[in-house]
Amino acid sequence: MASVRELRDRIRSLKNTQQITKAMKQVAAAKIRRAEQAQKRTRPYAETIAEMLSDLVAAVSVVDHPFMKEGKAGAPHGVILMTADKGLAGAFNSNVIRAAEIYLAEHPGARFYSVGVKARNAVRRLGQSDRPSWVLTGNKLETARAVAVQATQDFVAGQTSAIVLVSSTLVSMMSQRPRTLPLVPILKEGLASSRERQSGPKGAVEFMPSPEFVLSALLPKYLEFTIYSAMLETDAAFFAAQLIAMSNATDNAAKAIDESTIAMNNARQAAITKELLEIVAGAEALAG
Repeated sequence: MASVRELRDRIRSLKNTQQITKAMKQVAAAKIRRAEQAQKRTRPYAETIAEMLSDLVAAVSVVDHPFMKEGKAGAPHGVILMTADKGLAGAFNSNVIRAAEIYLAEHPGARFYSVGVKARNAVRRLGQSDRPSWVLTGNKLETARAVAVQATQDFVAGQTSAIVLVSSTLVSMMSQRPRTLPLVPILKEGLASSRERQSGPKGAVEFMPSPEFVLSALLPKYLEFTIYSAMLETDAAFFAAQLIAMSNATDNAAKAIDESTIAMNNARQAAITKELLEIVAGAEALAG
């Protein structure tokens, strides 16, 4: 059984840990509001660019763009793995990394582009230490543009046959799920089916100078913005996961403090009782 001093030191350490987790919980709660607001601001643009892309594909007869063609046969897939830069968020990063490992098992030889420090470390553990990597923090729009340019160059050069995004989605404050989203090649049939699912009247749209020209300029922006939107959602999902993890850690620390306090009181009472028994036994021995 631990001594009173050991239990007192344990309680002090638990209280210090509880203060840290409580502070991180408050920081995550403040940051998730800003991350959600940034994500909501980009949603109308994402919906508009997807609708415009569907209209353009329906308006052109022949699409002469690498994104609308099948990749080089036999080339490996390119996987954009996106995680957070930091941990202390439960299984948030490990779930996304596990989804990437499952995809790698289904598509051997896939080449990774890592966004986030945790993703970079995971890619290095997979034996691809020479692959390009970026951090999630900082100027996200510049990072998304750099990732899109690198992935596009490899796809056009025939080094990869497809571009796939593995990231996390924010289902709710309590749930964040990894997703595997194919980005390139963009299948015309898939865009046509998504266009058919859209309800409501559609107005006539004219594209200048031509639908083919606008589509060729829009496709790179579509890839770039999809990556940028995923970065914003990863940010929001990470802070939501961290908020839940730090809340649970704070509650667990409180329970451990209560249990250690009870154990310390019991140990102190046992020590007092033992001393009283020794005093009484010594007094009886002197009297006898």
